[in-house]
Amino acid sequence: MNGPISVRTYLKKATSRAKSDVANKMVSMFLHEISRRIAVELNLRVNDLEYANQVEHHFGANCALCGRALEKDRLPVEHLEGMNKVRLGLHIPGNVVLACKECNREKRRDDQAKQLVLAETGWGSFLSHDGTRCELSCSSCDYWRSVWPDDDERARMLLLARNRIVSFQHNFQPFTSKAMSLKDVVRRDVESLYRECQNFATTRIAQVSRELLESGS
Repeated sequence: MNGPISVRTYLKKATSRAKSDVANKMVSMFLHEISRRIAVELNLRVNDLEYANQVEHHFGANCALCGRALEKDRLPVEHLEGMNKVRLGLHIPGNVVLACKECNREKRRDDQAKQLVLAETGWGSFLSHDGTRCELSCSSCDYWRSVWPDDDERARMLLLARNRIVSFQHNFQPFTSKAMSLKDVVRRDVESLYRECQNFATTRIAQVSRELLESGS
């Protein structure tokens, strides 16, 4: 009994995901455009040499989250505050670093959480899963236990990582302040854009598909 029900559930999710994928892509494009305009206004882009030097100065060739050495063929660009419709992170100096593939993957739980309990930011929450404030089933706490099994070392290293990022972002205060001042307006517009894109993806695709099939019959 459980097998067929589980199969139907997953197939339904896979089918309904398409319109959300379209809407999420449009949200990403919107956030990138806002980021571009802020970069022009404040005269510094993420791909400028000056910014790359700042990232290297603070993090070296290491993951900005766990501090472990980065592998040359596995360098995800990490938005400290996730660039999605929940966190509304931007592609601007102070929010873009490099992370290892493991941290990039594991951090997504906090990036997608509608409510954060451990910190005000996605990255801050991710780096606060020290195993003392979450339920035993917390996957993020399990991840950090796998990185630093010793409780004292784990707490110390996570605090060090948080402080390192705070110090890094302090150098880009105009960008973080600008992003914060726009956040309420951006959230309103993102929610509106997301609904509009979902509606378009549903109605327009259905219309074109129906016309295609009718013309071929």
